[in-house]
Amino acid sequence: MAEPVLSIRELRKNFGALKATDNVSLDLRPGEIHALIGPNGAGKTTLIHQISGAIRPDSGAIEFLGEDVGALGMAARARKGLGRSFQISSLASEFSALRNVMLAVQAAQGSSFRFFKPVMHDTSLTEPALAVLERVGLAQRARLPAAELSHGERRKLEIAIALALGPKAFLFDEPMAGMGPEGSKDLTGFLDGLRREAPILLVEHDMDAVFALADRISVLVYGRIIATGTVDEIRRDPEVRRAYLGEHA
Repeated sequence: MAEPVLSIRELRKNFGALKATDNVSLDLRPGEIHALIGPNGAGKTTLIHQISGAIRPDSGAIEFLGEDVGALGMAARARKGLGRSFQISSLASEFSALRNVMLAVQAAQGSSFRFFKPVMHDTSLTEPALAVLERVGLAQRARLPAAELSHGERRKLEIAIALALGPKAFLFDEPMAGMGPEGSKDLTGFLDGLRREAPILLVEHDMDAVFALADRISVLVYGRIIATGTVDEIRRDPEVRRAYLGEHA
């Protein structure tokens, strides 16, 4: 079996008396989608924050591509190839879709902001940015401000930004949130193909999408992983059915 791309071991995070992350261990393997599910307040986003570097865990280890990244911040982890999209949009809404992606291309190139060259005419930035927008189906919307995009288009733009950073793994925090059935179906198909580029750790409440996409599922309840397995194993697990799945099973 191939070595995990991402490995989390015995992660703990308390906020006062609240155990937000309670001895969590999981991994992400090459080419897979590993879904993280659980009820609201289970600690899923807090866990993603720790993996991405936004929050420092109290104890435990996070290895990415065989390296301990626990002491690195968000930007350093992103530069190493840990790509993230957010549950709540983090786009620069006044910038065009193209400019948003160009900023990510610029960061991936390791270059600073360019004040003396008209940035929108810099083909070393515009061409790769347009190529990424084409991949996610937004090439025709490239010149629109992010604020004028539909909800589903903004989610795709966030994925485009993650792609522009050349990730070795994706962290996606509820990419289907706020989407209708057609938008969810469209994005599910896109993510299914994306795993061939880099594995995905997917936090998602849309169980149709989870069951369609996931190679493995981990179930988080009150900060603790209560089960990890295939879709069929998770569907049959009596503790998971009691704690979360219910009618979804």
